[in-house]
Amino acid sequence: MGILIPIGSGKGGVGKTVVTANLGTVLAGYGKTVILVDLDLGGANLHTCLGVRNKHPGVGSIVWKKEKKLENLVVETGIDRLFLVPGDNLLPGTANLDFFTKRRIMKELQELTADYVLVDLGAGASYNIIDFWLMAHNGIVVTTPEIPAILNAYAFLKTAAYRLLFRSFSKGSEERERIAEFVVNRVEGQGDTFLAFAESLAAGGGAKGAKALEEITRLRPRVVVNMGAGQEDATLAQRLREISSRNLGIGMEYISYIMRDPYVSASLSDRAPLAVTAPDSAFVRGVRMAAERILKAPVSDAPSLELDDEDLFSIIERAMDEDTAPAM
Repeated sequence: MGILIPIGSGKGGVGKTVVTANLGTVLAGYGKTVILVDLDLGGANLHTCLGVRNKHPGVGSIVWKKEKKLENLVVETGIDRLFLVPGDNLLPGTANLDFFTKRRIMKELQELTADYVLVDLGAGASYNIIDFWLMAHNGIVVTTPEIPAILNAYAFLKTAAYRLLFRSFSKGSEERERIAEFVVNRVEGQGDTFLAFAESLAAGGGAKGAKALEEITRLRPRVVVNMGAGQEDATLAQRLREISSRNLGIGMEYISYIMRDPYVSASLSDRAPLAVTAPDSAFVRGVRMAAERILKAPVSDAPSLELDDEDLFSIIERAMDEDTAPAM
């Protein structure tokens, strides 16, 4: 099993897939065996960034039960030590995973043989995306130094924090009901942080509460700020840490600030990673900084979370229905 690094973003257009392709290329250049997995279901284009032709079966084959193992879908990229599991290119309509397929893909990801397995997730914070991102305590979030992107990155992290706590308890548990109540009644910027709420759950006693607090304490996202233009942008990007600390109570690590680089557009047209065609470019220098941080990071165990087909929204809807039901 390789070190799993899920890579997400709060919104599209922040360069997540380009960063993933080049990060994998740089890590492979350091002598690491890397598998890139395109889990941007419904919008897979990681193969394009790598110059791999759209002719190989991919994750869609797992979804449609044409293939049993992700390992059988691994293809060469033409870059030494860098491999790819393509997305759903040949089998459209795979964006909405059912619970059993999601669980199966999670198991398969953990069994891939490589030093690093980088998982390019779709943009946004749907629960399927968040569940894959929560396969590590220190997944990467890519954002840009613009207010909409920063706010969407914060929304991504907030959803991840909620989902992590929710999945720390079993289906139908009283704790999940309390989480739903907290979500419904919480006013942004007021009251307990998410961490403080987790501490209150742990104080109620029981191993599950203590384990939930441990998991949320270990959650430490790694952030890549892409398309920066200078100090003013860096100051704006810093706001993500401030609002996450103030409202969620979780920390994060900025692992790179990547300057806006006109060569990136050319690399997309050339269908080749910039780390290959222009290794000394500003963009690649920023990606290399992230890679060096990753190489030095200690290896941690994956979160130990429940996985079932119950979601937070269903409990919230049920709670709200009960509140609005007419008295008998």
